[in-house]
Amino acid sequence: MAMAFDCSYELDFSDYSTTTTTTTTSTENDIYACNWNDWSPVVDWEALSANHDDFQDLIESMMQDGSAMNQNPDQETCNYSNSNSPSNDTTMADDQESCGEDSKGLRLVHLLMAAAEALTGVNKSRELARVILARLKELVSPNDGTNMERLAAYFTDALQNLLEGHGTNNNTKHFINQHRENQHHQADILAAFQLLQDMSPYVKFGHFTANQAILESVSQDKRIHIVDYDIMEGIQWASLMQSLVSRKEGPPTPHLRITALTRGGNSSKRSIGTVQETGRRLVAFAASIGQPFSFHQCRLDSDESFRPSSLKLVRGEALVMNCMLHLPHFSYRAPDSVGSFLSGSKTLNPRLVTLVEEEVGPIGEGGFVSRFMDSLHHYSALYDSLEAGFPMQSRARALVERVFLGPRISGSVGRIYRGGGYEEGSCWGEWLGTAGFTPVNITFANHCQSKLLLGLFNDGYRVEELSCNRLVLGWKSRRLLSASIWTSPPSHDCDL
Repeated sequence: MAMAFDCSYELDFSDYSTTTTTTTTSTENDIYACNWNDWSPVVDWEALSANHDDFQDLIESMMQDGSAMNQNPDQETCNYSNSNSPSNDTTMADDQESCGEDSKGLRLVHLLMAAAEALTGVNKSRELARVILARLKELVSPNDGTNMERLAAYFTDALQNLLEGHGTNNNTKHFINQHRENQHHQADILAAFQLLQDMSPYVKFGHFTANQAILESVSQDKRIHIVDYDIMEGIQWASLMQSLVSRKEGPPTPHLRITALTRGGNSSKRSIGTVQETGRRLVAFAASIGQPFSFHQCRLDSDESFRPSSLKLVRGEALVMNCMLHLPHFSYRAPDSVGSFLSGSKTLNPRLVTLVEEEVGPIGEGGFVSRFMDSLHHYSALYDSLEAGFPMQSRARALVERVFLGPRISGSVGRIYRGGGYEEGSCWGEWLGTAGFTPVNITFANHCQSKLLLGLFNDGYRVEELSCNRLVLGWKSRRLLSASIWTSPPSHDCDL
């Protein structure tokens, strides 16, 4: 069985676009020269494991006129040995700078916790929240500083939006999508996407794992039909086409049909146009490599729910349902829409369901502050991992953060505040299991493929097999996203 692993397929695919796109040249040479093993996490999260109910000392220090946040910590925080030895001057300076950054990062986390508590806690005070956020805005900027400082700037903006009443009603579920479309040119989005998928495994991990499972499932089929919930740029399917054309076993290259779902409601016209352009690129690419291929669209209802009867099905096709969710470059999709797609998929009795989702869950008993902190923890791990590919101060890093991560943080915090952020605290894979779907074994070849992929990036990435049908991509101790494989017919070959 040919594996789907092809590290260059995205770059090859861009050559077959029927439109002219702008390719970024903003990546700096230092991206490739950074020492990938000499940096530490954004913040020591073990230090936050205890409860922090009393913020009085923090608030007092925050309101002090001095630049305590910009000075080295006290000796009890950073106790340096042999401080009077001239031979240790250089080492001491480096250690003091590192300790100062860690201390400032931890204090920024405490300030964000205090602001979140002031917005929603038992003794909430909007005036106190306003003061804390004003102080945070003086201390951080999304455009420069350490990882934690840039991250804190985006979370500060998200809390400021809540304080001012933005993103607090249920009619703003498309906030993140509209923000991206209003603030960023299409060329910036394409450039940021290319950087994200070239310099981290987030995009490839989900695509390769799903594609390998599809290849194994349809190895003897002559016709394949993939229904894609959120096709985006269509990059995933270029790799699959190459693997289908090059396979040496089984029947001749099968006919591949892809049906892409388009959004309903007010955004339907824009969604249809974007998906049509993706379809044109896929058709051109398939023709260039000799892959028999056809492309179709299926429109969701106005509330973005999925009706299985709207699909055109052909007897003899192996049906695959593909669902990629809430990756850094993806638009937000409402839980009701995702649920309707997955539940509707079951009625079609598909050969395979491939699911990729973020691994985000609440800490402790829940509530806004707890879920806010877990979101902060999740994105700090994401920032930490991306630093391997995007050194500080590089325009490449700033572009990805500005185009993708900033809007995602704002949308995530807003949904947590409203209590509607299902995907921040739940697992669609678990939902599929309880809904009657049957897990499909992740093969040895698929697992090896993931490890080969991670070998191209920083040593901090890891892959683990949580169950027989689920691979998880992690950064150090934090799980970031998972890929799971399911089918609808009953089966007993996989014990969870």
